[in-house]
Amino acid sequence: MEIPPKSPDGSEKSPQSKELLSSNTASTLCISSRSESVWTSASRSKWDIYHKPVIVVSVGAAVFLFGIVITSLSCIQTKNKNVYKMCGPAFLSLGLMLLVCGLVWIPIIRKKQKQRQKSKFLQTLKSFFFNR
Repeated sequence: MEIPPKSPDGSEKSPQSKELLSSNTASTLCISSRSESVWTSASRSKWDIYHKPVIVVSVGAAVFLFGIVITSLSCIQTKNKNVYKMCGPAFLSLGLMLLVCGLVWIPIIRKKQKQRQKSKFLQTLKSFFFNR
């Protein structure tokens, strides 16, 4: 006869507690999934939707402005001129890249939101007609 393995702390669990554990784990996995469920209809605020691209755009703009300042210092300063000439364009390009990525990200999110709304509308229509 096979003996069930003991838990690491030495206590044995009943079959009922094992069922509770597995159902609890399954519900935790559903809650922690990154994809939005069709069943949740809680509306999100604009900040919840657009906070990542807004942060990327603002950081990109700040780095781009910093690059402008560093590049202009290479024209004004005679000391460390080579350092300013090397670092300025690097910050300019990095800031511009982040700025453009954030600005492109926003219309992508808008398009996904519209598709999600259409999908929810079609699902409600489908459930209305086919669940009669």
